[in-house]
Amino acid sequence: MNPLIWSTLITGLATSTIITMASHHWLLAWLGLELNTLSVLPIIMKQQHPRAVEATTKYFLIQTTAATMILFASTTNAWQTGQWSVTDSSATTTALITAAIMLKLGLAPVHIWYPQVLQGTTMYAALTISTWQKLAPLALLYMMHGHLSPTTLMLMGLLSSLIGGWGGLNQTQTRMIMAFSSIAHTGWLITALAISPSLATLTMLIYMIMTAATFIQLALTNAKTITDIGTTWPMSPVMLMMMMVTLMSLGGLPPLTGFMPKWLILKDLLTTNMTILATLMLLSNLPSLFFYVRLAYLTMLTAPPGTTTVEHHWRFKLSCPTTMVALITAAALLLPLTPGLHNTT
Repeated sequence: MNPLIWSTLITGLATSTIITMASHHWLLAWLGLELNTLSVLPIIMKQQHPRAVEATTKYFLIQTTAATMILFASTTNAWQTGQWSVTDSSATTTALITAAIMLKLGLAPVHIWYPQVLQGTTMYAALTISTWQKLAPLALLYMMHGHLSPTTLMLMGLLSSLIGGWGGLNQTQTRMIMAFSSIAHTGWLITALAISPSLATLTMLIYMIMTAATFIQLALTNAKTITDIGTTWPMSPVMLMMMMVTLMSLGGLPPLTGFMPKWLILKDLLTTNMTILATLMLLSNLPSLFFYVRLAYLTMLTAPPGTTTVEHHWRFKLSCPTTMVALITAAALLLPLTPGLHNTT
């Protein structure tokens, strides 16, 4: 892609997200969401493949539907209350906008489009959809936090965590697995938002770090399926070892970074006497942990068939860039900083 076009798209992505996050007027927020969608569409269909065109079409239709729902709800709110403020909405408007934002985020039960879109695009485009594209809708939820229904958020969070875990069990494509992983993590994020916005901020930060580390490693090793992961050991043993650690962190195993948000969310749920919800959230994480462990098992604990020339290929090619060190370290070793991070977010 032309560098000028590429820089324009990246600038559009950044600007649109900032516009939505900084707006207190529904029309301006809607404008930012639309600009965000239009900026990411060429990135998704950059790959000249029918699956990329299909993914772009699905993404466009879903995002346009959600944006139309937001525009309709905000117009109705302005008609009823006489103002366009994001922080002051009626009950009907809040319910409709919440449903639209859940559609944009790919939360259950409106999640069907999300794995298909990620499967049809490149690893880095999938990373953008899984991380950066969630910031603008979540910013609107933050601003509407005082009017949201905690019960609705917690039910959708639990359902997303359950479906994200079950849906990823029978997948063999790494992008599909990461899509269901994203659905499950977003469920935990929405549950955290119902309890405390600061805890949701920390959860989102940790999720973005771990997801970025995993996607970049999958892209560098060109691992599109589970079988590909098992055969990349001769290319870069260090990369595969770090991938195993990152996957375990995504699963939420202590003492890795991914344990931090789930630990804090469960602590707050138990503090507020929501023992049943905390137990269900904890049990819903077990299927997710299973397919993370399955991926990690293939990275380190299996030896694929190989020839003598392949065995020592790693000695001549180091495919792990030094810039990945900080990201992988953050994805694995931030747990001791839990008190400081929790108090500052």
